[in-house]
Amino acid sequence: MKKLSLLLLASFIIFSCQQKQEGGVKLSAKVDVPDNTKVYLSVLNEQAMPEVVDTVEVMNGAFEMPLPNTDFQQLSILRLDNVRGNIIFINENKPLHVSLYKDSLRSSVVKGSKQNEVFEGYLEHMKDMRKEMEALRKEMEALRKEEFSDPAELQKQIKEKRDLIAQKDTEIRKKIIQENPNSLVSILMLSDLVNMKTLPSTETKALFESLSKDAQESAIGKKINESFQAAAVAAAAAASTEVGAKAPEFSAPTPEGNQLALKDAMGKITLIDFWASWCKPCRIANPEIVKLYEKFHDKGFNILGVSLDRPGQKDKWIKAIEDDGLTWPQVSNLQFWQGPIAKLYGIRSIPATYILDENGIIVAKNLRGKALEDKIAELLEEK
Repeated sequence: MKKLSLLLLASFIIFSCQQKQEGGVKLSAKVDVPDNTKVYLSVLNEQAMPEVVDTVEVMNGAFEMPLPNTDFQQLSILRLDNVRGNIIFINENKPLHVSLYKDSLRSSVVKGSKQNEVFEGYLEHMKDMRKEMEALRKEMEALRKEEFSDPAELQKQIKEKRDLIAQKDTEIRKKIIQENPNSLVSILMLSDLVNMKTLPSTETKALFESLSKDAQESAIGKKINESFQAAAVAAAAAASTEVGAKAPEFSAPTPEGNQLALKDAMGKITLIDFWASWCKPCRIANPEIVKLYEKFHDKGFNILGVSLDRPGQKDKWIKAIEDDGLTWPQVSNLQFWQGPIAKLYGIRSIPATYILDENGIIVAKNLRGKALEDKIAELLEEK
């Protein structure tokens, strides 16, 4: 379950929380390290990187430090000089105590608040999942050494057992989220579920909506909500660009700075070609597109190139047009993947193509090579 641990840590890294400068509560600790050892308390800054907010020194095997006031719950990190590892805990404006073990910081337990109990329970669950995956790995390795008679059956067994472990993991995460609606731990676990796509989007959205308003409006909660909105936009784009749908209308600047609309670039058959000067596969494909244009343009075949070139790189776009001999109309908002046309069509990779009939209906998409040439010839013969 190493992947799960990495996902959890990734969630930590993207989390940040507003804080006030004065701490209202304190964290106290006992630790078996030499006096004057420095202890660092970090939180995540606006760039989502750990930033030290306080430093104290160990005296008589103990230390105490104030915790920043937080509007919700705050992921915090303790680190000691000359001691490997760190302690991750949750600050929720309550006094905390921790017994630190220098030889195993991960075994240290933070006490004094419910959220740290929830967090500790989740970490224990992660350890259990890792043990189950390791046991499965050893079991399957033993079977391989026995020269399992049916390799396909062995792979099937492995998949079934992995799926059972993954299902168990998902159900435990769901249970923790449902039982702790006002918890940073819940929002972090939900972020994992969203990233891993182990649940239908409708179910993860329902879990999100079951959380408290504070959890939903935390920094990570806002990111999850943004991902739901982006997914909804992508789904709408996918539906609107299926074969048989009318191609969404758009207009964008040409290299000369004029606005050109799709409807004004249409022919009997029109190819919308999404590409970019930085896209090597696109540039490799361009000579074939040039041949198609030269072969079929007089019969009513038009092309509209839509470039996903980066901001500030108009010169590279124009040079690529000239170098590749692209004589048909070109447009670009020069906004990379964030361009409005790319979003409208749900473009996730390029090259990408759409073939439209004279009414703007999408009749085929993402054809290349001979398949593209044959389709254009077939459609023009029908006219």
